[in-house]
Amino acid sequence: MKTPVTNRRTIIKAGAAAFAFQFVPEHVWGANERLQVGCIGIGGKGAGDVADVAAAGGKIVALCDVDDNRRVRKGMDARELHPQASFHRDFRVMLDKHEREIDAVTVSTPDHVHCHAAVRAMRMGKHVYCQKPLTYSIGEARLMAETAEKHGVATQMGNQAHAGEPIRRAVEWIRAGVIGKVHEVHTWTNRPIWPQGLTALPPQQPVPAGLDWDLWLGPAPKRTYNEAYCPFKWRGWWDYGTGALGDMGCHIMDMPYWALELKHPTRVEAESEGNTPLSAPTASTVRYHFPAGKYSDALQFSWYDGGRMPAADVLAESGMTSKQVAGTFDLVMVGDKGKMFFNRSNLDWLITPDSAREDFKAPEPSLPRVASEDVEWIEACKGGAPALSRFEKSGPFTETVLLGNLAIRLGEPVEWDGPAMKAVGCPRADRYIHRDYRRGWKLG
Repeated sequence: MKTPVTNRRTIIKAGAAAFAFQFVPEHVWGANERLQVGCIGIGGKGAGDVADVAAAGGKIVALCDVDDNRRVRKGMDARELHPQASFHRDFRVMLDKHEREIDAVTVSTPDHVHCHAAVRAMRMGKHVYCQKPLTYSIGEARLMAETAEKHGVATQMGNQAHAGEPIRRAVEWIRAGVIGKVHEVHTWTNRPIWPQGLTALPPQQPVPAGLDWDLWLGPAPKRTYNEAYCPFKWRGWWDYGTGALGDMGCHIMDMPYWALELKHPTRVEAESEGNTPLSAPTASTVRYHFPAGKYSDALQFSWYDGGRMPAADVLAESGMTSKQVAGTFDLVMVGDKGKMFFNRSNLDWLITPDSAREDFKAPEPSLPRVASEDVEWIEACKGGAPALSRFEKSGPFTETVLLGNLAIRLGEPVEWDGPAMKAVGCPRADRYIHRDYRRGWKLG
């Protein structure tokens, strides 16, 4: 006999607070009592997220997307794979109509809608998985973390490698002192691989059949449709995306930020090419400055995109050209004992000099190992251990990543008061820290 929905919902809502570091007993979570999930954004990356959550044990009961043309990824059509799930255009309608059925949601929309979908769901007591970057703005990242804490829901940001062996093992090694106290971090990406540096709004084009353009815009400023915005190319426009840094920073900057137990930088500087009031730059270098901590001295944490890379002396001990390093690794950390060249996808790191690794005794694993981020989140939703990329952790991390965009857009260094979420002596920064929303989309 099926357990009433109210009973299951009560168990789920209790979450990690009631069942910390435990698993819900099998007699409570039987085969017919899987976590019931509503998915917001089911095209592109969203189609993969739907499939991943289903494979991890979630039961897909509702699907939502504003565009019929973007529901397929790698041959997977979310609506065909889950014909039993109801389909909706508007996530607000989906959540209201299925408030009793839905236990948790995934959010795989463009950046500018993340906060609105996730906050609405959390305020209804739903657990939330949200793609990276967690939010479009710094203020939204703070709101997401606070909302998750207030409502006691299980959360996870979608920076997949955070749940994998390479990052978790590297965190343990760095904290065990493999390269000593760290004083420099250099991270890079080959992005952007879409247009950036755009100087004018594109002309109006007919809205494709199957796309609800007004819902796609959501809280963003009203614009006429053009294929230069969607699909895919929205990341380069400041109205909707967070550029190359927002796309990849929450992946590539993750391991050192976590390993060094960083929180708020005190100063951020940026140099960029092609930044405009409308569009993210074609290339940038961002430098975050952090105070000394347990695992680091006073730290300069650098980001490079658009083909930029660290100076030759930073890469010299790798024995590779700059191009080879860029294609092999994601980052290099510089400590007082040596350097770690790291890739989040494998364990083939390079530690120099050889003596740093030879003299190092690898620590026993101390972080939990999980099958995937989706399994980790679903177990957290069922009352297991909190996911390690939950909003309590990924919210402050996202704030830091997006500070780079603040410095880029301001065109000047930012002296940052993290607890107050303020650019010291720069009131014009407020418009980027907290963005305005279109009428009808205010967050109360």
